[in-house]
Amino acid sequence: MNLQLSSKPDEIHRFGVLLENARGFLLSQRNAQGYWEGELSSSALSTATAVCALEAYVCACPNLHLDRRNSILDMIHRGRRWLIRHQNSDGGWGDTLKSHSNISTTLLVWGSLNTNDETLDNIEGSVAAAQGWIKQAAGSLEPRAIARAVRARYGKDQTFSVPILMALASTGRLGQDRLGGWRLVPQLPFELAAFPRSWFAAMKLPVVSYALPALIAIGLVRHCKVPSRNPLARVLRRLTTPRSLKVLESIQPQSGGFLEAIPLTSFVAIAMLEAGQHEHPTVSRGVDFLLDTFRPDGSWAIDTHLATWVSTLSINALSHSPTTFTEFQNQEHSLKRWICDQQYTQVHPFTNAAPGGWSWTPLSGGVPDADDTPGAMLALRSFYDAQSADSQPGLQQQQYCKQALAGALWLMNLQNRDGGIPTFCRGWGTLPFDRSNPDITAHAIRAWLAWYDLAPGALQVSMKRAIEQAMHFLKDRQRGDGAWVPLWFGNQYVQNEENLTYGTSRVLLAWNEARKWDWLKQNASFEIDERISIAARWLVGAQQSDGSWTGSDRGSLRKEFLDADPSRLGTIEETALALETLAALHRDGLPRELQEIQFQEVLSKGVQWISHRTKEGTEFPPSPIGFYFAKLWYFEKHYPVCYSVAALERLACL
Repeated sequence: MNLQLSSKPDEIHRFGVLLENARGFLLSQRNAQGYWEGELSSSALSTATAVCALEAYVCACPNLHLDRRNSILDMIHRGRRWLIRHQNSDGGWGDTLKSHSNISTTLLVWGSLNTNDETLDNIEGSVAAAQGWIKQAAGSLEPRAIARAVRARYGKDQTFSVPILMALASTGRLGQDRLGGWRLVPQLPFELAAFPRSWFAAMKLPVVSYALPALIAIGLVRHCKVPSRNPLARVLRRLTTPRSLKVLESIQPQSGGFLEAIPLTSFVAIAMLEAGQHEHPTVSRGVDFLLDTFRPDGSWAIDTHLATWVSTLSINALSHSPTTFTEFQNQEHSLKRWICDQQYTQVHPFTNAAPGGWSWTPLSGGVPDADDTPGAMLALRSFYDAQSADSQPGLQQQQYCKQALAGALWLMNLQNRDGGIPTFCRGWGTLPFDRSNPDITAHAIRAWLAWYDLAPGALQVSMKRAIEQAMHFLKDRQRGDGAWVPLWFGNQYVQNEENLTYGTSRVLLAWNEARKWDWLKQNASFEIDERISIAARWLVGAQQSDGSWTGSDRGSLRKEFLDADPSRLGTIEETALALETLAALHRDGLPRELQEIQFQEVLSKGVQWISHRTKEGTEFPPSPIGFYFAKLWYFEKHYPVCYSVAALERLACL
């Protein structure tokens, strides 16, 4: 069915200008090496943890070279100034400059401001305002009340709650009785790190699969500060300490930053220093990483960058216009080589992951995961198709195929018994951020289907089985109203901080691709048309009156935002994600149940909103919709650009 956003020449012209500007903006963001690096938001939480780690380092190492000591002290001072300058009006801090105040970040900043530095302007007023916010959120400043508030935010997942309490104990914010403060830090079973890595999933550890460094370091410091009363536990921990520290050293990357993450690396450094391990090599390497990632304005981000992720997002956005993409890829030989070079060819020391996956970053702290691997596979398919349009498949296409099919096998080996795909490790289903999730499972389905026709017979049979199992998982996870809840993206205005627009739009793209394959469409158990129809109706119904989308429909907003002006809630990212998906559905043929929806009006209003908000594709202010581990918010300046281009390129093909 043909759909025109408008028949008016001036509106058609404006759309062309919008697309051309947005595309040009996207292409202009590449670095000198030809790929996209992006830029993560500065983080109050990261800045606070880095300040705490660096101060602990200076205190524990009195013999530092004078220049190094002075440089670190200057960073600590500038970090605190940045924190004071960016305190929210309510007295708390959020994870980003656009985030609502939360208990975790506010407590960590409060801890980092426990200083006698009288040269900091307004520090007394800042601390007093923070304490007022904490009293309201936790009930009091009493250490046990604070510990309860932290545990309440994260439940049984101790990945973030225990490090926060450890950092607060280190800064003295859990009471003047330092020993009493450490008693409020739960004992993590660091001794388990001495066991074979293959056992970890069965052990049901209290932290997620990628938090092993924190498990070791924080478990060790708690043992050193408050040894167990159980003599067997004390002896076991003492005997396994050398082995556990060797494991910690072996999984620290060359950059010094565990997962390239400032908070995780800071927590490990604080714990090791408090445990008397200031001469251990992981400490100096971790501190060097913090020094390397310090920003000129005095802040730190949550991670170094997401270059592989934002690069594949950009490539896949541009690929929706075959003509434009063919011209683009013919000039981008270095980018194609760069994407290929990011695939892991050896077992990864951090997660023990097999070869074949891609990470979010080319840096040494990256780990292969199940969202970046499908992104890279889809990018390789776009390169394959664009080059095949000009010639017969040659050696380069064969290389793309070989690497993508290795990625397909890697994803299949990661698939859980429930049919879904986890982020890093198979079988770690105890905690939310280790479980199968709809957004990543949908991404894997799209990647498998993209290469299905080029897979050899035996692999194709396995891929078919994996796709069918994943489809059943997504069917089971669809909510009654048609929406899906993602894991790695959220919205601070929505109940439970969920982002139904992100989740539903990403899963719908996978179902739309599945609908093109007869062996899936004709499988009555999937109810593909019905599932698509329910989800698409939800997505259309979630559009706000001004044409934008936020993280959910009005019914799922938090009570205090039910009457908020739509212009306050709508984001470029969520509006573009919804538009891209609805355009894809319409282009590929709507199920009969959807054909009465006035898609032209829905899409036109969304495009007009994007055009207005981006000033015709020349400005792309980001919003905090991303989650790092354990619901740590971030925004990435590249997201609104690449999501907008993906939507506009698809709309241009209608």
